[in-house]
Amino acid sequence: MKITIIGTGYVGLVTGTCFAEMGNKVNCIDIDQEKIDNLNKGNIPIYESGLEELILKNEKAGKLFFSISLEESMKQSTILFIAVGTPENLNGKTNMKYVYNVARGIGKNLDRESIIVSKSTVPIGTTYKIQSIIKEELDKRAIDVEFHMVSNPEFLKEGEGIEDFMNPDRVIIGTDSKHALD
Repeated sequence: MKITIIGTGYVGLVTGTCFAEMGNKVNCIDIDQEKIDNLNKGNIPIYESGLEELILKNEKAGKLFFSISLEESMKQSTILFIAVGTPENLNGKTNMKYVYNVARGIGKNLDRESIIVSKSTVPIGTTYKIQSIIKEELDKRAIDVEFHMVSNPEFLKEGEGIEDFMNPDRVIIGTDSKHALD
């Protein structure tokens, strides 16, 4: 499979690297050019036991790539994981602006049937909001592209993220699309 992971924080890096380790071609993207430049130089911004070795191994094998271009990555993938940060606002509520910005970007670039997976830690109902934003952007472009929404919450413990991903005690997938579920 060809997969795009949007966001190169803890969840995005671990998820993307593990998918590459499983044999998939993975493009991890981020809006932070400096972060992407550092990743391409082998400088890993977080510590997770075994992560650096897996990143370097899969980059060398041509299975893991880092970029800032959502548009280019979407041309190569039909499965997109949203794994951007959802920090807390001053009022204690989840700041959804990064997730919604990604949804807009997907809607502006979507040109073929795709599966969109929400992996970010988000409130209940967010997947429907993401779907709505993507649809709004498609409507602005006056095109009709089928896409399938999936919610796939993460259960990665820091320090054990690779083990948790590769040997999960549970995987939760929520969707109303048989195509995505298959």
